[in-house]
Formats: sequence, structure tokens, C-alpha cells
Amino acid sequence: MSELDFAGRIVEMVKAAVPDADTEVSVDTTALALTRFANSMIHQNVADETTTVRLVTHLDGRTVASTTTVTSDEALGSFVARTVDAVRIAPLDPGWPGLTPAAALATSGTADESVVNATPADRAARIRAFVDAAGGLTTAGYCRTRHTHAAFANSAGHAVAGSTAEIAMDGIARTGSSDGSARAASAFLSDVDGAILGARAAAKARAGDGAVELSPGRYEVVLEQTAVADMLQALAMFGFNGKGVNERQSFLEAGAQQMDAAITFVDDAISPGMIGLPFDTEGTPKQITTVVDAGRTVGPVQDRRTAAQAGTQSTGNAIAMAFGAFALNLSLRPADGDSVTEADGPAADSSVAALVARMSHGILVTDHWYTRVLDPRTLVMTGLTRNGAWLVENGEIISPVRNFRFTQSYPQALGPSSVIAVGTHAIAVPNNYSQASFRCPALHLASWNFTGGASG
Repeated sequence: MSELDFAGRIVEMVKAAVPDADTEVSVDTTALALTRFANSMIHQNVADETTTVRLVTHLDGRTVASTTTVTSDEALGSFVARTVDAVRIAPLDPGWPGLTPAAALATSGTADESVVNATPADRAARIRAFVDAAGGLTTAGYCRTRHTHAAFANSAGHAVAGSTAEIAMDGIARTGSSDGSARAASAFLSDVDGAILGARAAAKARAGDGAVELSPGRYEVVLEQTAVADMLQALAMFGFNGKGVNERQSFLEAGAQQMDAAITFVDDAISPGMIGLPFDTEGTPKQITTVVDAGRTVGPVQDRRTAAQAGTQSTGNAIAMAFGAFALNLSLRPADGDSVTEADGPAADSSVAALVARMSHGILVTDHWYTRVLDPRTLVMTGLTRNGAWLVENGEIISPVRNFRFTQSYPQALGPSSVIAVGTHAIAVPNNYSQASFRCPALHLASWNFTGGASG
């Protein structure tokens, strides 16, 4: 039985039990295969396939959402019965936006056969290339492939299905006193080259030997793609979320020039080569949604509930949590204005070097680590640099530096006249959220607030 047939079957089961209920069902089957390595040797190879069913039922002004991964006939019958019993006694839900009407998808998604049919040998070959390219340094990390077939059906007659697939690799190389990392993701197996990533990680590790400590303060920075991806995740979760805007917990102001003219943010899961399903958990077809256009705020992403409250339409960004709408496929457009889908792979290109060459006095940062939100309204974040940072003087790398703690408002760092340059090379960075994919170039920013060094 396909996921779409399965979803339709559960809709009919609920209809038989409570004919007047509004019902929506999501079914997704995700196959994850993971090969891990440590001490430059593969030590784990695992694979798992899980079908997840999410049932939302609305009856007499009350709503209940239930999830299960047990899909036998007996278990599903019990699952539906428990959900129906629960909705009869649930609290009233005045914000129920109704069911998604029938609508066609823009695409069925990108699920390339090279990823869907990838073998342990395919992953092992990339790890071997990573280890060899590290030139004798100790290495560790993983290579994974993941693909999802999903479907949605509701009692209003709306039914859709789609797929997505991803390969991701993340590795580290270490000397006795420093480390370097490299990571990349793609919808296509051939785009992730272990040799390129291993060479990059090893070069960073060797260049990090003899790091010195600098005083905290505001510095000009070049943030590599791996650090910029952390900014995109925070902006997606807290800033571009329709629920946060409705509750005045976001910095967004529609129509205002809140960011530098070099900054354009787009949520896009449907262009060719993108990682992500073509519909959300409410069954709304996804679309290309511009959140910030050349620095001007257009507006947040929405699900049906947040859109109803705001008097607008869903952008197809519902998730299976009461968190609000989430821009799972957020991209920062590169400087050349080309579509981010045309980025030419995860190779260490010249775009970061070009940004560094323009820096007068500042810090090159590889990665952010353990970032946490301090104030969602202004999106002040704190975290650490990781896996390599260097002092730059007059366009030349002078010395590796020890890790900093930073405390910085991300929107402020991207504000008008704060962005010196945007890189021309965008990559997808691996993410642990199953359908999330953040794609971005490097950034050259005028000011970044480092509030602590290695000594405190």
C-alpha cells in the first residue's frame, strides 16, 4: 500500500467512527542509512526505515493531534479510537483554521535515484576519499543518505504525495592541538566529494596550529557557509515564523528596510535540486516565498493557523509542532544574483578567499557552535566559534586564533550598511531536522560582537 493509499484509509476509518469530524492524515516513510568513522576507520554502518502517521481530528470545536509509528491493522484501529476519544474531551480550539482545500502541487519533489539507491559502498568510498585526503591526520565524521516518500489526505478531498532525498557528509581532521571541519549536503550523490571535504578539513586543522588568544571586542568578520547556516536556522525558527510575528516576538516589520540591500532570503523547497517535500504537514503545497527582498522585509512564512490570525494565506510552512510556521528550506541568495540551485557544488571555491582579501582587520570564522537565543524579539544569540578561526590583516591571514564566545543580534549584523559583501558560492549545509535544508554563501560583515575569549 502506498503512503497515499494508507493516508486515505485512515481518513475513512475516522469518518466511519465520527462522520462529522474534520480529519487530516500525514504518512511519511523515511529510509536513513548512516556510515560513521572515527580514528580514520569506519566503525558503524546502520540503516533504518520508519513509517510515521500523524492524525489530526477536529470535532465540535475541539482539536487533537496524534502520532504513531506502529502501523499494523490492530494498532491503527486502536490509534484511531484513542484519538476519537481524546477529541471529545479536548479543550476548545477557537483558532482552528479549517482543512486545506484541494490544490495541485508545483512539483513532486527531487528524489534522485542516485541517492535513493545509494549503497554502503557508496558512502564508504566517500569516507575513504576523506581519510586519504587528510594526509595522515586523525579523522572522524559521517556520511549519510536519506530519502522520504510522504503523502497527505484529508476529509475535504485533498490528497497529495511527494518525495525528497539527500546525501550529507560531515567530517573533522585533527592535529595534536587543532582541528578543522568540512561538511556539505546535496540532492545528488555526485555533488558530495569526500576528497574535497577531507582536504579542506585537513588544511584548516594544519592552519590552526599555534592559535593565539585575542581580546574580546567588535571585529569585522568573514563567516564561512557553515557559520552562516547557523544564522539561517535561528532566523527561520524565531524571526521568520508567522506565529512569532503574530505574537510580537519577532523583529520582522513588513515593508521596512531592516537588512542590507545585499540580503535576500527565500524559502524554497520546490526548485529543481532542492532538498525538501513539496507540501507541508497541513497538505498545503509549498511555494517559493521571499521573506526579505534586497533588504526590505516582505513578511514571514505562514501555516494555516498563523495565516488565519494574520488575515493572509498559508505559504506552506506548517510543521508537526505547535511552534508556528518554519522556513525549513531557507536560502540566502549569493551575490551574483543567480538562483542558489545553480551553486557549483561543495568544493572549496575562491569566494571565501575573495571576501578575506577585502578585509582590513578582522576574523575569519569557520563555524558556530552551541548557539542559543537570549532574546527572541531582537534575536540576540550567544555561541562559540569552532573548527578554526584566523586573524586577518589587510587581506592576509596572519595567525590562527583561539575560540571566542559571541553575543550578537543576527538581524543587527545583517542590517543596512552592515554587510560588506555576500559570497558568490552557495552550498547546502547538513542539518539534523529531517526535512530542513539551509543553503547559503559566505558573508563579510562589518561588525561582530565577541564577548569572551578562551580565558573567559
